[in-house]
Amino acid sequence: MQFTYQARTPEGEERSGTIEARSLEGATEILQRNNLIIVEIQPAAGAASIFKQQLRFFDHVSQRDVVIFSRQLATLFEAQVPLVQAFKTLAGESENIVFRTAIGEILEDASGGSSLSQAFSRHPHIFSQFYVNMVRAGEESGKLGEVFSFLADHLERSYALTSKARTSLIYPAFIFSAFVGVIVVMLVVVVPRISDIFKEIGTELPIYTRAIIGLSSFFRAWGIWLLILLAIGAVFLWRFLLTERGRDLWDAIKIRLPLIGGLLRKIYLTRLTDNLATLIVAGIPIIRALQITADVVQNRVYAKIILAASDSVRGGSTISYAFERYNDIPPIITQMIKIGEESGRLDVILKSAARFYQRDVDNLLDNFVSLIEPALIIMLGLGVGVLVAAVLFPLYNLSSIL
Repeated sequence: MQFTYQARTPEGEERSGTIEARSLEGATEILQRNNLIIVEIQPAAGAASIFKQQLRFFDHVSQRDVVIFSRQLATLFEAQVPLVQAFKTLAGESENIVFRTAIGEILEDASGGSSLSQAFSRHPHIFSQFYVNMVRAGEESGKLGEVFSFLADHLERSYALTSKARTSLIYPAFIFSAFVGVIVVMLVVVVPRISDIFKEIGTELPIYTRAIIGLSSFFRAWGIWLLILLAIGAVFLWRFLLTERGRDLWDAIKIRLPLIGGLLRKIYLTRLTDNLATLIVAGIPIIRALQITADVVQNRVYAKIILAASDSVRGGSTISYAFERYNDIPPIITQMIKIGEESGRLDVILKSAARFYQRDVDNLLDNFVSLIEPALIIMLGLGVGVLVAAVLFPLYNLSSIL
């Protein structure tokens, strides 16, 4: 990946140009090795970089792969396996070609003199800032094995939470899709054939039957155009969601949606407390810990709140006081953080809060699934029942007359 930079030499001479590196941190490190003082550095714009970014979409490494890698690496460190041998073993174990290549590059960088955290940072599409900073903390404290154990535990909790939320929504989504499919087939295929019979006979139809026939005629006449319009709208919506304003708006809408908004808020609060606690335990300074947590919470509303809290803490405020100004942070969180700050056990309190919200999310997901499944089945039955009734009742009346 290419980066453009503006820099100065120690003598004050200005330099500018482009540099090839795997990440922003890697480019910065190369320039600093050349005794340059960086004024500005950013990814180079151009077709080549855009093409590489589009290809990056296919270089997918799942969260599960990272979780398994971290647990295996922690186990190998506990067994006192040398670093080089550990990475060679894990590279051979991975079934993902992209991940296997990345592990090989990390081993190559570490063998070439880079620190392990720097080697990880050159693969930001696989290892988050949270991951890199945890590894850096382990290197600085000499407790790399313990840090990888912390990472494995944390990532397993996060993966379990995400997987459960995703799995809980699969069946309701399937039922809803089946409902839409059945309705469309009835309106496009079945109802038109029945309506032809009614037209031939010329009998008076109830209002609900006429409404169903009219809806069927609309879909047959304008269905293709409606699909094209929806596709165009989906493309524009997708492009809008790629903008800063679009992402801000979507993240704000998500946490205020009926039914699932409260669930999503609790998931983000679980990430906030769990990530922050893990970083504090690893010895990351509190301001840096807040900044990293903002990057990994995966909601821009909460990310902005956390970054604002980071600025307040830098100015001498406490985290609890900074969080009190925001309605999206529940009072119970601010009170628990305040107790943790006053007692000097902020990491313990945050872990307790994370466990509390984890249990709450688990219960909400279980209740959501147990309630939404029968509700969707009832909705499916009512929808099909209305269509069938609108068709069969006139046929029954017709047979009675004949």
